[in-house]
Amino acid sequence: MEQTHTTHNGVAATPGAQRRVLVVEDDPTIVDAIAARLRAEGFQVQTATDGPAAVDAAQAWQPDLMVLDIMLPGFDGLEVCRRVQAQRPVPVLMLTARDDETDMLVGLGVGADDYMTKPFSMRELAARVHVLLRRVERATIAASTPRSGILRLGELEIDHAQRRVRVRNDDVHLTPTEFDLLVCLANTPRAVLSREQLLAEVWDWADASGTRTVDSHIKALRRKIGAERIRTVHGVGYALETPAP
Repeated sequence: MEQTHTTHNGVAATPGAQRRVLVVEDDPTIVDAIAARLRAEGFQVQTATDGPAAVDAAQAWQPDLMVLDIMLPGFDGLEVCRRVQAQRPVPVLMLTARDDETDMLVGLGVGADDYMTKPFSMRELAARVHVLLRRVERATIAASTPRSGILRLGELEIDHAQRRVRVRNDDVHLTPTEFDLLVCLANTPRAVLSREQLLAEVWDWADASGTRTVDSHIKALRRKIGAERIRTVHGVGYALETPAP
């Protein structure tokens, strides 16, 4: 009998089953190019070209991941992300035409897991999609694997099994990427990790062109757990500050 496993949305799938990617982009040249590349990578792909159609497609088709442009007719990609995430958690790779850090932080705040700024290479986009899906699989396995205790670093508490974070006993909502980034820093508290190390550990991405992604996620994480808890070492990387022993 062929074995099955359970995907992040609880649906049983056979090994090697095609993962579903919903591509939301109003530029026909870009959407066709993304769809063609992802199909060549072995994904099932559907497309939508405006906000309302994207929400409807996500609800009807239940994709494993969304590639989502910010600027859309109807309503924008940020609103699409809010509405889709309210229905069920879906990893989102956000696309933006502007290299605007505010857009990136807002996107991460409404549930996006990663972002890319146009223009981008299709090779890198395909790699990011694979990385996000691998992270979902790792998170599912981690959630079902018993781990002893809860990591406490002063007023910061990390529950690996439930993937929950508390600061001063208050729950803090983190995206999956933010949680993985915090755990990576917490595994070696006070030690400085370079942006390249964090990219490799959290994103499985070795290309230095992605270091801006690390910086934006660090900023989003600081806003949620307290800026004083993550120290910047200029020209090197970041460290999680903990109370002195």
